[in-house]
Amino acid sequence: MTKKVAVLVVNPVNGMGLFSYLEAFFENGIPYKTFAVSDVAQVKTNSGIDMRTDDTVASLKWHENEYDALVLTCGDAMPKFSENLDKQFNQDLVAVMKNFGDKNKILAGHCVAALLFDKAGIGAGRKVALHPFAKPHLKGSIGTDKKSVVDGNLYTAQTENTISSLLPELLKALK
Repeated sequence: MTKKVAVLVVNPVNGMGLFSYLEAFFENGIPYKTFAVSDVAQVKTNSGIDMRTDDTVASLKWHENEYDALVLTCGDAMPKFSENLDKQFNQDLVAVMKNFGDKNKILAGHCVAALLFDKAGIGAGRKVALHPFAKPHLKGSIGTDKKSVVDGNLYTAQTENTISSLLPELLKALK
């Protein structure tokens, strides 16, 4: 049975990364819903394109049972996360990731997604792929230099340019 995916969209989001996932899900008949990591559903891509998500991360919190997998798309995630550390939407982001992890659901992402999974405490002792600049900041996860890594329910890619190496395994797990 095909699994349903919640896609977290940071603001601003890397359009290439986001649309790599969304196209793959659409083309493979995998249902998904997008959630802005923001107070509002309107986000921008790094290149300035306006985009409206289906909802916000606040509405996903406590509804994790409705989804089988969580995908965190990246953009300027870490600078924006640090800038907005005290904002409720970032607290909701960490809580949602932790809830998915605690339920052993599929967690996927690229760039600094593994770093945020690590921050949520769900990557401890697990191998991950992530942006080389983020690797020194890992606390419990094991950063690799691989383009993509699957370790249990964690599916990670180094950057938006390596998502294609992750997608075949992720799609297999979602079908």
